[in-house]
Amino acid sequence: MLYIHNTLTDRKEEFIPLNPPNVLMYVCGPTVYGPAHIGHAMSYTVFDIVRRYLEYKGYKVKHVQNFTDVDDKIIARSNEEGISWKDLATRYEREFLRQMDSLNILRAHYYPRASEVIPEIIEDIQRLIARGYAYVVDGDVYFRVLKDEEYGELSHRRLDEMRAGARIEADPRKEHPMDFALWKSAKLGEPYWESPWGPGRPGWHIECTTMNLRMLGEQIDIHGGGADLIFPHHENEIAQSEAITGKHPFVRYWIHNGLLQLEEEKMARSVGNVLSIDFIVRQYGADAFRLFVLSSHYRKPLNFSFEALESAKRGVLRLYQAVGEDAGPAGSEFKDFRQRFESAMDDDFNTPQAIAVLFELARDVNALRSEGKDASTAAGLLRELSALLGLRLDSVGGEATEAEPFIDLIVGVRDKLRASRIYELSDYIRDKLGELGVSVMDTPEGSKWRLER
Repeated sequence: MLYIHNTLTDRKEEFIPLNPPNVLMYVCGPTVYGPAHIGHAMSYTVFDIVRRYLEYKGYKVKHVQNFTDVDDKIIARSNEEGISWKDLATRYEREFLRQMDSLNILRAHYYPRASEVIPEIIEDIQRLIARGYAYVVDGDVYFRVLKDEEYGELSHRRLDEMRAGARIEADPRKEHPMDFALWKSAKLGEPYWESPWGPGRPGWHIECTTMNLRMLGEQIDIHGGGADLIFPHHENEIAQSEAITGKHPFVRYWIHNGLLQLEEEKMARSVGNVLSIDFIVRQYGADAFRLFVLSSHYRKPLNFSFEALESAKRGVLRLYQAVGEDAGPAGSEFKDFRQRFESAMDDDFNTPQAIAVLFELARDVNALRSEGKDASTAAGLLRELSALLGLRLDSVGGEATEAEPFIDLIVGVRDKLRASRIYELSDYIRDKLGELGVSVMDTPEGSKWRLER
């Protein structure tokens, strides 16, 4: 049985979808006003693993991930560059998808855009006004938080606590300081759409509610995003959605990943402390980045360091070498490894423990080969389980790819020395390689090598 930590209840719960084997999953997508960074890559890697493992368990996942393509930052950036907001958003949408592909992140089944559902957003706001959950002021529309008795249930905070901790500009037009915008009246030079309250554009929170309701329905199984979205974004989504439908809960399982930090500070474009996805993939490879992310539990903050990425790259090389070229269909005789892998993943997607199982299996594969035994089925299982974590293991990636031919050459020379019984020199080469972190093993088929983690 799969157990997932639910942010709403703050405990692990057995995963029971609304309509098995179907699973409805919505993941908050990026605001496309600039290049994505590795903080985004971390979050979408996490939800890629969630989807892959659910599908492995036999579920049919319908995965929706939105693009926020109408936003203050998009408008500001487009004005700076002298292009339309739509052209800017489209450029960064395409770049985002390319970068996710480079990380082997499965594409969502649907990528709705906020600008494509404006009529539906207006309909939902009209329902909220009609039911007393929203009010109009000078062409703006706000949600009444006091109308929702459960407001704050996701972040586990009361309204007075939220108000004390929030930076909110005083607006005497609002009934309560925490009331949030559903519709924003148009400002000079901004894109706008006509509405019953005058020209304007939607607020951020209502966009996701409308896309979710239209693409997946009134109640869904999983909603995901970074921990920074719990409040106010996801809190407000719950309030809006349940006020529109009258159904509770809107989401059965809320999943939030911890944030990627650079020197203890959240990585964010607004802060400016970002690293590009292209740079990391080019220097270290997608598998190394994945291993770096998944070596920590998804709910914990993850501190970035190049040392950790180097370690992950060496780990990828160990797995890559263990899989080798003789990997065949996974055999049943190694079912203990599969069971242990599944047990780890069933415990709230415990990827660090699952990865530990992979390295134990890799060690056994190497031991079988060093003993001259058939390792193909074990290597096949290693490839299969690695793929469940999105690891391709078809190359090492980054700088390690450049070093591999040279190591092969040196080990090949050593084999010729051993064949000529020049053992003293061959042992010297083996020992020197060992000092550099390259472990050489002599087998009946010749020397094999791997980088030690």
